[in-house]
Amino acid sequence: MSEVPYIKIKNFINGQWQEEAGCKTVPLFNPSTGAQIGEVPMSGPETCELAIATAYEAYKSWRDVSIGKRVALIFKLRNAMVEHAEKLAQSIALDQAKHISEARGEVQRVIELVESAAGASALMQGDTLDQVGSTISVKVVRQSLGVFGGVAPFNFPALVFGWFIPYAIVAGNTFIFKPSTQSPYFMQVMCEIFMEIGLPAGVVNVIHGNRDVPGTWYEDQRMAGVCLVGSTPTAKKMAEGCARGAKRSMLLGGAKNMLLVMEDANMDVFIDNFLNSCYGSAGQRCLAGSIVAAVPAIYDQVIERILEASKKLKFGDAFDPEVYMGPLISRAAVEKIHQYVDMALAHGKCELILDGRNPVMPEKNKNGFFVGPTIIKDVTPCNPLFTTEAFGPLVATIKVADMDDALDLIHRSEFGNGACIFTQNMHYMEMFSRYADVGMVGVNVGICAPHPYVPFGGIKGSLLGTNKVQGKGGLDFFTQDKVVTVRTHDPKGPGAKKQASTVVRSCVAS
Repeated sequence: MSEVPYIKIKNFINGQWQEEAGCKTVPLFNPSTGAQIGEVPMSGPETCELAIATAYEAYKSWRDVSIGKRVALIFKLRNAMVEHAEKLAQSIALDQAKHISEARGEVQRVIELVESAAGASALMQGDTLDQVGSTISVKVVRQSLGVFGGVAPFNFPALVFGWFIPYAIVAGNTFIFKPSTQSPYFMQVMCEIFMEIGLPAGVVNVIHGNRDVPGTWYEDQRMAGVCLVGSTPTAKKMAEGCARGAKRSMLLGGAKNMLLVMEDANMDVFIDNFLNSCYGSAGQRCLAGSIVAAVPAIYDQVIERILEASKKLKFGDAFDPEVYMGPLISRAAVEKIHQYVDMALAHGKCELILDGRNPVMPEKNKNGFFVGPTIIKDVTPCNPLFTTEAFGPLVATIKVADMDDALDLIHRSEFGNGACIFTQNMHYMEMFSRYADVGMVGVNVGICAPHPYVPFGGIKGSLLGTNKVQGKGGLDFFTQDKVVTVRTHDPKGPGAKKQASTVVRSCVAS
């Protein structure tokens, strides 16, 4: 990518770029080079209030726009994203530093999510029950709720947009979105697309800042609900805030995912999936396979193969087509991986067999935020690394006695996001799928991320709130059921008959 001008990230409120006078800013970096490429505003209370007021006012008219017209706008959004797909991918590769090939894949997945949301006219249909009484029918209608707020992490600036905003607005709600201050550029480009397609002002508002921004949502009566993808501690704090304010919440938390290799696994299939799972997005994703478990019969072979493949993996600038893995998001993220390695080794009974710390990089990237593939062998369940979400290219290996042993370790984890098994044995497949205590299971796949038409989300500490994202369940979160009971009278017929005092009167219409 050619050099880009200095990026001044702005808030987008009421269909316009907004700048807060005297607003503090934080630097925006290109993780591939370590250079500052822009600045991000840290919005204050007045700007937060403006965003809420704008979204609430817009909701009053947006909810009355026909479902057909809302779907038509979603189609326009989809077509504009297809047209600008490369620009959107480059925006991700620049400040989030996901490798450009993966950034393109993320944009494509979001386009599929927008296409899924365009099915709202079918997914939002209600129900009717006729003749519940002699002249009474009941219908259940699906309606919007109001203003939603959403908070995105740094690692998937596009995907999280796709999980929240298309579903929310096609259902008739309005939205306030707070991107990560470390990767806000994608949403800046998306706001340009909103203006291009003529999205009504105030339907989607983007505001930048710290946790004080969602802090203004919890007890504001104009807000209907809050969405988050982030760490489990952050999700718990937001759940508490939403509970105080009686808000709906969709909160996806952290993870620690296992790749289990059985004795009959196709090793070539496993290695291909291992590389993507453990080193894709530099390990910075909630479905990264950070634990590789194998049964004794194949354990040594697994170690040999993953070590060989990891040593060959090329990492570097996110725009280099020859590179497989880009950098981490920040210098602090690099230091945290260093600390996790030291922590694991200090616990003992494990071995660092591949050390990706402090790699020698080309001159252009010498100040980038890089950690190469790193593998710690023979990590035990009591080692802190076994339970800590490292969020980087740091792999722990463990020898398990059998599948039941692995399932027990998964069950004991505080997280329950995903787990994958590599086997050709149908019994293993069925038992692992049934008993793995997670929300998403993969069989001979390293990333068990479901396609956009079915729910995405974990269980236990990996999911707080009421719903998973995407698909019909995701749309359900942004709608409410209303039950309408209707009595009809024949205008030529007799009026209601007087009832004797001995007649039982029901608590429902009859």
